[in-house]
Amino acid sequence: MVVETIVAHKGIEPVLLEVTKFCSFADFFILCSGGSQRHVLALAQHVEEALAQAGVKPLGVEGREEGQWVLMDYNTVVVHIFLQPRREFYNLEDLWSEVPKTQIDIDSSTQATSTSLSEPRPDADTPPEPPHHE
Repeated sequence: MVVETIVAHKGIEPVLLEVTKFCSFADFFILCSGGSQRHVLALAQHVEEALAQAGVKPLGVEGREEGQWVLMDYNTVVVHIFLQPRREFYNLEDLWSEVPKTQIDIDSSTQATSTSLSEPRPDADTPPEPPHHE
């Protein structure tokens, strides 16, 4: 659901990082960029609204004031929405280079659907539904 929302609202270069085996606080990071501060904030709002409609609320959201890097904590799924220069500076893809990474093809709805998460799992003891790769 997060990936579909990001793709539908033209998030730039969305990536899914499966951090399950490397991180104690999350199973997935979803990263994307916005083309402007307004776009970053709009993407965050759309993600939050889509998940709220599914009954999922964030544990926390940071960065709304600046619109440079919005971090949305949904328990085992953490969404990072960057302004492109911030994404390049922090370079989380290289920082987490050892984890499985799925580039989301924004021009292919089948790829976006196949790597999406319907919602974060309610607790850390229940394994997440893995993304399906075609």
